[in-house]
Amino acid sequence: MRSKKAFLNVLTNLILQVFIFVYGFVLPKIIMSKYGSNVNGLISSVTQFLAYISLLESGVGPVVKSILYDPISKKDNKKIIDILYATEKFFRTIAGIFIIYIIVLTFAYPNIIKTSKSTLYVSSLIIIISISIFSEYFFGMIYTIFLQANQETYVISIIQIGTYILAIIAAIIMAKLNVSVHILKLSISLIFVLRPIAQSLYVKRRFNLDFKKADKNYVIKNKWDGLAQHIAYVVHTNTDITVLSIFSTLSEVSVYSVYMLIVKGIKALITAFSSGLDASFGDMISKKETENLRNKFELYEIIYFMICTVLFACSIVLILPFVKIYTSNINDANYIRPLFGILLVISECLWAIRLPYLTLVYAAGHFKETRNGAWIECLTNIIISVILVRRYGIVGVAIGTIVAMVIRTSEFIYYANKRILKVNVIKSLRKILELAVIIFLTAIFANKIFIFQNTSYVYWFVNAIIVFIFTSLLTFIINMIFYRNKLIEVLKISKSILKRKSINS
Repeated sequence: MRSKKAFLNVLTNLILQVFIFVYGFVLPKIIMSKYGSNVNGLISSVTQFLAYISLLESGVGPVVKSILYDPISKKDNKKIIDILYATEKFFRTIAGIFIIYIIVLTFAYPNIIKTSKSTLYVSSLIIIISISIFSEYFFGMIYTIFLQANQETYVISIIQIGTYILAIIAAIIMAKLNVSVHILKLSISLIFVLRPIAQSLYVKRRFNLDFKKADKNYVIKNKWDGLAQHIAYVVHTNTDITVLSIFSTLSEVSVYSVYMLIVKGIKALITAFSSGLDASFGDMISKKETENLRNKFELYEIIYFMICTVLFACSIVLILPFVKIYTSNINDANYIRPLFGILLVISECLWAIRLPYLTLVYAAGHFKETRNGAWIECLTNIIISVILVRRYGIVGVAIGTIVAMVIRTSEFIYYANKRILKVNVIKSLRKILELAVIIFLTAIFANKIFIFQNTSYVYWFVNAIIVFIFTSLLTFIINMIFYRNKLIEVLKISKSILKRKSINS
C-alpha cells in the first residue's frame, strides 16, 4: 500500500509540474509583453513580500505532519481530530494576522520600492494577489497537512491540476481581451481560492472528522521546534527578490524572476519525486523498520540523484539559450546574464541535493536537533546578499545563496546519515561527486558541439533533446557500473506496483 501511494503521489505530482511550468511560462510572458518588465518585477516583488506572512506559520506544518504519522498508522481517529482542531485554530489566527499585515503592506510597500506606478495601483495589486494566500490559511491548510500525512498527496495534486488548467485558460482569454493587469490577476486569484475549498470538501466527505468531538484544550507539543527550519526555507525562497527590491530596481527583479521561472520548473520536477515519500519514511520510522528504511532510502537516493543529475546538467546548458528566445521581443531590460544563470542553477542544485536528507529529518521529527544550522543559513544568506548586491547586483545575491546552501546541505547530509540511518556518510558524498562530474562533462560536451543562437523554440527543443539523451545515457551508464543490483531492485519494485495497479483496474 505504501509503495502504491508513493507511486500515485509521484505520478500525479509530475503531471502537476507540467501544468505549473506551462502556467509559469505563459503568465510572465503575457505580463512582460503587455504591461512591461517593471510590472512583472512589481508582481514578483509583491508576491515575495506577501510570502513573508508564512513566517508566522513557524514551521508548525511539518511538525504537525510528523506527529500525525503515529495516530494515522494506529487509526486513532480521536487523536487525529484533536491535532487537526488545534492546528486549525492556529492557522485561523495566522489568517487574522495576515489581514493586518496586508493593510500595513498596502501603505508601507509603495514607499519602499522604486516605481513610477501610483500608490493606488500598487496597493490594489497587493490586495488582489493576497486573496488566494489568505484563503489557503483560512480554509485549507489543515486539510493539506492531513492529506500529506495520510500519503494522499495525489488528491492535492489533482485539485491543483484543475485550478492551473483554469488559470492558464483565464490568462489567455484576459490577454486577448486586453484587460488591465489587476483584472487579470484577480481572475487568477479567485480561481486559486477553489483549491482549499475543494480539499476541505473532499476530506470532510471521505473521513469522519467531527471537530465537535475534539479536545478544545489540546496543545500541539514542540510546535515551535520547526521555527528555525521554516525561517531558513522562507529566507531561501524570498531573500534574493526582497534584497533586489530594496537595493536595486524592479527591472532587475524581473530579470531574476525570468531565470527563476526555469529553475523553479526544474525544482518542481525534482520535488515531485520526493512528494509523499516523507509520509512513507515517517511510517517506517514510527514502526521502527530501521533496516527497511535504510534499504528503501538508498534506492530512493540513487534514483533521485540520477534525476537531479540529468535535469540540472540540462539546465546549466540550456537556461541561457532559453532566456534569449523567451525575451527576444522585450527590450526594456537586459535579460542576457550568463554568469547569473550558471550561479542560479548551481545554488538550486545544492538545494536539491539536500532534499532527500531534509525529507528524512522531517519524517523523523528532528526539528529541534537541526535548528542551529537553519539559523546559520539564514544569517549567512542575508548578510552576504546585502553586502554583495550593491556591487554585483543579482550575481551578488546568487553568491550569498550558494554559500548558505553549501553550509546547510552539508549539515543535512551528515545528520541524516549519522543520526537517523546510522550509516557511513561517504556513500552519499560519492553519489554527489558523480552528479557534479556528469554535469561538468555535459557542459563541456554541449559547449563543443552546439552553438545556440537566438532562433526559435523548435531549434532549442531539438538541441535540448540531444543534450537530454546524452546526459541520460551518461548518467545511466555510470550508475549501472556502481549500483547495478540496486537499479535492478528498483525495476522489480516498479514492475510489482504496475502489475498490482493493472490487476486492480
